[in-house]
Amino acid sequence: MNRKKKIKSILMAKKKKANKKLHNSNKPKYISKAEREKMAAEELQQQQQVAEPEAVNLDAVDLDKKEQDEEKPEG
Repeated sequence: MNRKKKIKSILMAKKKKANKKLHNSNKPKYISKAEREKMAAEELQQQQQVAEPEAVNLDAVDLDKKEQDEEKPEG
C-alpha cells in the first residue's frame, strides 16, 4: 500500500508542477525601492526636458510676433 501511495504522490506532484507552469500569475514583478526611486528620477528628468523645449518655443514665438509687429508700418 505504501508503495502505491508514494508512486501516486510523486505522479500527482509532477502533474501539479506541470499545471502550475501553464498558469501565469497576475501579480506584478517586484521592483526594489532603489529601482523605483531611479525610475521616478528618470521620469522627472524626462518631464523637465519636455517642459524646457516648450518654454523655448513659446519664447521664440513671442519674439517672432514682436519682430512682425515692428516691421508693420503704422498708419
